[in-house]
Amino acid sequence: MAKPLRVLILEDNPDDALLLVRELQREYQPLVHRRVESAAELEAALPVERWDVVLSDFSMPGFSAPEALAIVRDRGPEVPFIIISGTVGEETAVAAIKAGADDFLLKSQTARLIAVIEREREVYATRAARRASERRLVESEDRYRRLTENAPDVIFRYRLADPPGFEYVNPAMSAVSGYTRDQFYADPGLLAALVHENDQAILAEVLAGETAGLIRLRWMNRDHTVVWTEQRVVVVRDGAGQIVALEVVARDVTERRRLEEELRQSQKMEAIGQLAGGVAHDFNNLLTVMNGRADLILARAGLDVATVRAVSEIREAGDRAAALTRQLLAFGRKQVLETRVLEMNGVVAETCGMLRRVIGEHIEVITVLAADTGRVKADPNQLSQVIINLVLNARDAMPRGGRLTIETSNADLDLTYTRTHVGASQGRHVALAISDTGCGMTEAVKARLFEPFFTTKEQGRGTGLGLATVYGIVKQSGGNIWAYSEVGRGTTFKVYLPRVDAAPASSENWDRPPFSAVGGDETILLVEDDEMVRALAQEILETVGYRMLVAHDGTEACAALGNTEAKVDLVLTDVVMPRLGGPALLERMRALRPDLRFLFMSGYTADVIVHDGVLDPGAHFIGKPFTPDALARKVREVLDTPAS
Repeated sequence: MAKPLRVLILEDNPDDALLLVRELQREYQPLVHRRVESAAELEAALPVERWDVVLSDFSMPGFSAPEALAIVRDRGPEVPFIIISGTVGEETAVAAIKAGADDFLLKSQTARLIAVIEREREVYATRAARRASERRLVESEDRYRRLTENAPDVIFRYRLADPPGFEYVNPAMSAVSGYTRDQFYADPGLLAALVHENDQAILAEVLAGETAGLIRLRWMNRDHTVVWTEQRVVVVRDGAGQIVALEVVARDVTERRRLEEELRQSQKMEAIGQLAGGVAHDFNNLLTVMNGRADLILARAGLDVATVRAVSEIREAGDRAAALTRQLLAFGRKQVLETRVLEMNGVVAETCGMLRRVIGEHIEVITVLAADTGRVKADPNQLSQVIINLVLNARDAMPRGGRLTIETSNADLDLTYTRTHVGASQGRHVALAISDTGCGMTEAVKARLFEPFFTTKEQGRGTGLGLATVYGIVKQSGGNIWAYSEVGRGTTFKVYLPRVDAAPASSENWDRPPFSAVGGDETILLVEDDEMVRALAQEILETVGYRMLVAHDGTEACAALGNTEAKVDLVLTDVVMPRLGGPALLERMRALRPDLRFLFMSGYTADVIVHDGVLDPGAHFIGKPFTPDALARKVREVLDTPAS
């Protein structure tokens, strides 16, 4: 078996060096060796090989073993240094050993050389292994220190007895708690003082060894702010099983909890919106019949005063119910928006001009409209409704007067903002901010702010649908709304709508002129699955002269269109019906009659003829509940529009 050795020989006599080489070759193969005899040659040879041992004559011309030893220990590898000499006294040998030589042999003792080399190599190998282990330990401790010192999570160790106190606290502990590391080391009581009073029982369980692993604990930092933490607690026990220390890694999850709460609130609002839309759909069918029948009764001649008064009260109640339903649809994002490209400043100025008389002189109104504010795409009437509701909400928060500020500006929402605001999208936006100096809101009120029917006003002074309506309109318009408030310091609502570059629409096109003709003699195919609504619509349109064909769903309507010889001029159809709904009916009938006109009616959009609440281009729609006059006018409008 090969047993290699690399030896550096300091010897001025070549023959003596050759004897050493021959002795070594009996044990070591391969043997790498080099002879030097001066300090310069030694320094040159040291870096050439990774020497296993240095053998040195004691005295050479102009050079000695002690000098060579100093050079090797200073500049060379850490290897055994063995002195071999012909005649040297015992005192000299002892001095050499004290100077750092590993052994001293006479040249007549070379038979012992191999045993000495093996012994010293083993000693050096053991020493090197120990130093490597110590070095790894130091490096490991250094890595651990860097990890804990630079970790974003809190890390600490707390000793429970003899005496109790913090043994280690990393910098993150100070950042989260507000206390310095020196304060923790000096005051063992800070552990209990840091835990929220409502979570002291959890701390007691941890100290008793009853709770460990992952726990959730509230801290009260130095400025009395609540910090929610998730902590990984390790209980350290001694040999007798007694708890002697706690090792804790804690993470500040306050921001995550806030975002989770925002997400839960957003999901709850979405669910309530779906429910509101469904309720409004059915309710609008009922209101269509109630309000429509009341209008038809009031249109009769010869009614006595008592009857007119009673039916008028019914009609007024129906209008109020319809208004509530529209607000529910707005919150549920189920209304139809007629969007335009708008100048935000123009809408704000026009709306605020109408509002000044209802705000009151006790409130100072300040408008700060940025000159470069961009354009948005929204329904102008709905955007005005957002401003009105927010302004009136601010007015109610300042019964004794105050300052109302309305601002517009451009805003670029970045990734940082969207990460901390659930539902927000990155990019260019136009911001509308409405601020008051009123009473402000508690966190509990803010959490339910946009819920329908939630109000802090006295009973009978509000429906609780104003801010719910605002929320729905903003969301359906592709934007977001956020409320910032402190009790006693006022409230700011910020609305962000996506910015567009298109040219604004002309304001005179926002409202279509009324149609003078409300009746006709054309043939209309009425498709409606609700029997009462179908009967009402048929009666209204027959009263103003139209010829009517009726069907209770799309399948029956297709059959009616195929069986009649009369020319059908318009299909008036509900959107959502069993078997075959309105949009599918349109596709089927247009395949046969490309020029056929359609008018959709529905209690809510259901995303079937609209996308994100915006009516499809070329589609005609009338929302339920409708009045007899509104239905007649809309039918006439569609019939007078050129077929697409």
